[in-house]
Amino acid sequence: MAVVQEPPDQQSGWTFLSNHATVLLCLARDPDARMRDVAEQVGITERAALRIVSHLEDIGAVTRRREGRRNHYEINKDAPLRQPLIRHKTVGALLAAFFLMTD
Repeated sequence: MAVVQEPPDQQSGWTFLSNHATVLLCLARDPDARMRDVAEQVGITERAALRIVSHLEDIGAVTRRREGRRNHYEINKDAPLRQPLIRHKTVGALLAAFFLMTD
């Protein structure tokens, strides 16, 4: 029987980005994404993804708009980040930095 080794990030139990940041990145990449797909990409339950989107809406980082049977998510790039050390930065700066490095 072969032993499947987990990637290093799963072995230690932590990641560099929070689930909130990862959900935000998923919605920025695909504003019409289904929560089921976002949850799968992030590695959380659909209910957790919905709760995170609700948090992001509460702070003004995301706006959810119903389009027929689907939701469309709009990112507010001017929303400030919440951590004290980087509170002077915006969601847009985070997204720009991430997408510049990955594309």
